[in-house]
Amino acid sequence: MPVAVLAADYPSGAWVAPHTHRRAQLLYAIEGVMLIEAQTGRWVVPPTRAVWLDAGLEHTVRMSGNVKMRTVFVEPGTVDHLPSSSCVVEVHALLRELILAAVEVPFDYAPGSRDALIMHLLLAELAAIPRLPLYLPWPVDTRLRTICDAIMGAPDQAHAVLDWAQAFGIAERTLHRQFHRETGMTFGRWRQHARLFLALERLAHGEKIVDVALDHGYTSQSAFAAMFKKHFGIAPSMFYR
Repeated sequence: MPVAVLAADYPSGAWVAPHTHRRAQLLYAIEGVMLIEAQTGRWVVPPTRAVWLDAGLEHTVRMSGNVKMRTVFVEPGTVDHLPSSSCVVEVHALLRELILAAVEVPFDYAPGSRDALIMHLLLAELAAIPRLPLYLPWPVDTRLRTICDAIMGAPDQAHAVLDWAQAFGIAERTLHRQFHRETGMTFGRWRQHARLFLALERLAHGEKIVDVALDHGYTSQSAFAAMFKKHFGIAPSMFYR
């Protein structure tokens, strides 16, 4: 069949080792937060969102909080206007209910049946969902990956590009060019994205905005809120509502 939906529950901290799927997939958690990593980037997926992963993309999944995962597998070429590349998408009320209903649909559902209609409507909704900026590109160069890992491990630190360039014995301008070439972002913009990326996981667990702001390198809650709204178009207090 062109589409199938599976359910799986995981405890907090569980990790799914690197793997691929022949079909494209939509990963959605009705509870908990998922962090997906691939060679080219990372995605954070709260309960109000889902991630679309291209067929054949090797990735890992880490669970933050107890996760109730629902996965929609879609055969390549099944329907037009599905996401053309891996991305995070919004899960509105209708799509959520369709995913939950599709979990109960058997793999061998009959064409023209109610089950088939549910699956066709699910595909139609997948083709119409808006994409969201919850992707963090990841470089290939080992030196740049070392920098990115350090930022992710200590987002409140403010090491400049010059500091990293001196540590690796290369010119600051060279490091800037290489970083932009591999991520499509300047170093400063990537670090801002990384801080917001990490902050989303903390906010999803209901932590205070001021604590999240200070732990991720912002001087105040208002500075964090301004950057958050500039990037996501909504205040952090409203993001998960």
